[in-house]
Amino acid sequence: MALELGIIGLPNVGKSTLFNTLAGTSVACSNYPFCTVDANVGVVAVPDRRLAKLGSILAPEKLTPAAIRFVDIAGLVRGASRGEGLGNKFLANIREVDAVAHVVRCFQDSSVAHVDGTVDPERDLSTIRTELLLADLETSERNLKKRRKEQQRGDKEAGPIGDALEKARDALDAGTPLRLATLSRSERGLLEEYRFLTTKDHLIVANISEADAGTGEDVWIKRLSAATGEPEWKIVPIAASLEAELVTLDEEEQGEFLEGWGIRERGLERLIRAGYRLLGLVTFFTVKGPETRAWTVPEGTTVAEAAGRIHSDMEKGFIRADVVSFDDLVAEGSMHAVRDSGHLRTEGRDYEVHEGDVVLVHFS
Repeated sequence: MALELGIIGLPNVGKSTLFNTLAGTSVACSNYPFCTVDANVGVVAVPDRRLAKLGSILAPEKLTPAAIRFVDIAGLVRGASRGEGLGNKFLANIREVDAVAHVVRCFQDSSVAHVDGTVDPERDLSTIRTELLLADLETSERNLKKRRKEQQRGDKEAGPIGDALEKARDALDAGTPLRLATLSRSERGLLEEYRFLTTKDHLIVANISEADAGTGEDVWIKRLSAATGEPEWKIVPIAASLEAELVTLDEEEQGEFLEGWGIRERGLERLIRAGYRLLGLVTFFTVKGPETRAWTVPEGTTVAEAAGRIHSDMEKGFIRADVVSFDDLVAEGSMHAVRDSGHLRTEGRDYEVHEGDVVLVHFS
């Protein structure tokens, strides 16, 4: 299962430039609104230095990284909730992703027009937030009317759903996104079919200038965190123009480039790490035959469920799993050594997979 992260924002904030950089693709980038009409999708290998280390220890024929899908979604404008611009297409695409990365423009460039005339990231964040709230409010009101009519006709299931929709409507009307609304687990379950936009958690990508890359990043993190109330780790500053240059270089040149600009690591790595934290994901590795592979699952996933992500037959026929931590395997240098030391454990189907676990699944 690949994490799917939607890249959203107003037109001309640098979404497609960022997408090209992250996904290594070359979709159209132009200085006019709605250059991105359809959602572009790029599947990217998740950078993980541990996989290469496992390769040196285990010497498999094949190393396969985990993957993340970036979806570049058409730019949204004020009024999108009423179908303005490409609003309907935007809102349909965003419903499909796991979370969103909201790109805001934090650089001045007279050659790149801003849809609202001036650069104001706080205003842009408010615009997007308002449009998502309004779209969900319309969805809740429309479906609440439908469910109340069904309830009047004697549909017993319509009542609880209608009650949940009414609570959702009231929260949205008060300006509260549904991910923050006071709703029980059962109520959230009843609302899942409506795929409300404001249930999606989000990161904020500050598309900063080259001058702010490196040493100027913290200023934007603090500014946007203060404006939104979001924790600082959810603000990811990226100079998309510099990252676009970075992807044209080989690995050694990339290191020199980043050091020269005072940038600690690639924007891709920072964004993926924040995305994993946002969604509570962990990475584990499987060793079986000729392949060593990285996988991504939510925290709390049992080893049997994790096996099912690999193949449904593995969960159905699960017998046991041999598990060792990445750190122990590296420290001792081989599967034989960790087995002899007792660090290779046998776990049953209810064992919860942890970050960095190296797993061999036995199944019938």
